[in-house]
Amino acid sequence: MNIKTTTLDGCFIIKPKVFDDKRGYFFESFHQKKFQELTGVKTQFVQDNQSMSQRGVLRGLHFQTGKFAQSKLVRVIKGSVLDVAVDLRKDSSTFGKHFSIILSEKNKLQLFIPKGFAHGFAVLEDDTIFSYKCDNYYNKLAEDGVMYNDPDLHIDWMLDENEIQLSEKDESLSSFKEYNLQP
Repeated sequence: MNIKTTTLDGCFIIKPKVFDDKRGYFFESFHQKKFQELTGVKTQFVQDNQSMSQRGVLRGLHFQTGKFAQSKLVRVIKGSVLDVAVDLRKDSSTFGKHFSIILSEKNKLQLFIPKGFAHGFAVLEDDTIFSYKCDNYYNKLAEDGVMYNDPDLHIDWMLDENEIQLSEKDESLSSFKEYNLQP
């Protein structure tokens, strides 16, 4: 496992050691002790989620609030996505900044997103399977989000606007300014 820092404090790219041969491949997708030693982050994942989506689907930017905040470890099992993390920690030097990376079945990269971040992804290939571990249980009453196309965030989602498919919930998320005005 190789860990690389990103432009956002506490957000890490994880590259597993992949063993390829004529039969296929094998890799350790997570190892608690190695992760903690290499990142300094103590976390215990309690919930795994998986989605399958078609090209153009955009999920996000989501987060859980208060005591239900979640750190996530995300990866793609099949296909590819543009994965985006936005720092919402008001006391952070990178508050309001984002980091994006292509995660795919080919590169097998993972992204660790700490609590206090919004997260979203744009699907770049049909039948993409996305998987993520969370260190806190989902709570519907604590869910929140920021609009994917907020002009203050300047995120390039690598899709044409007419390709983007959103859920009803994601169409009505607040702006970054509205989020920023909350206590």
